Amino acid sequence: MIRFFSVALAVILSFSAPLASAEAGEASQAAAEQLAGMLRDYQSYQADFIQIVVNENGTQVQETHGRLMAKRPGLFYWETSKPLPQFIVSDGDTVEVYDPDLEQVTIHNLDDRVQTTPALLLSGEVANLNDSYEVYERGVGTRVQEFKLVPRAPDSLFVSLRLSFENGVLQEMRMQDSLGQLSILSFDDIVLNESIEQGAFDLDYPEGVDIIRDAG
Repeated sequence: MIRFFSVALAVILSFSAPLASAEAGEASQAAAEQLAGMLRDYQSYQADFIQIVVNENGTQVQETHGRLMAKRPGLFYWETSKPLPQFIVSDGDTVEVYDPDLEQVTIHNLDDRVQTTPALLLSGEVANLNDSYEVYERGVGTRVQEFKLVPRAPDSLFVSLRLSFENGVLQEMRMQDSLGQLSILSFDDIVLNESIEQGAFDLDYPEGVDIIRDAG
């Protein structure tokens, strides 16, 4: 399954030194509210993307090209064109993954862990980010703003996530897993808040493919 839905990038840009506990809690709450406000303004988000995966030694091990669409509440579409085609859609309750080369569709329930997956920040609920993450914010120049999210849950799908915005538009996600592997998702041809028909989030696959339902 695509990395942004399974395990969530070995370079994470440094942020400010840790504050005292009470100050850190207030700073995290303020940053979380600021980030939630920015994301909440995204009623829909469409973009082409390049996803690069770098291992713990800094060696690139994968490059994937594709397109995504997200629409609140809960609708998400992800398509990769190379090196292997794959389609992922979510309706907020389940995720369907279609692998044409395998002639297989896998249907997963969106449990609490998967619902906090970074890609779903574009389509899911963001009101209580501070409950799920420690959030740090910094500005880079006058146009670029970065947020670093560290999951509070010990069994999270990723260790650290960085979101980079330019003039309020999400340009990049960087996610690091527990093995030091870094996934970098860069967006291009971004379209915000344009109407997307509901049917765009329907996964179309031919008859005869194997359908596997994940009971978890």
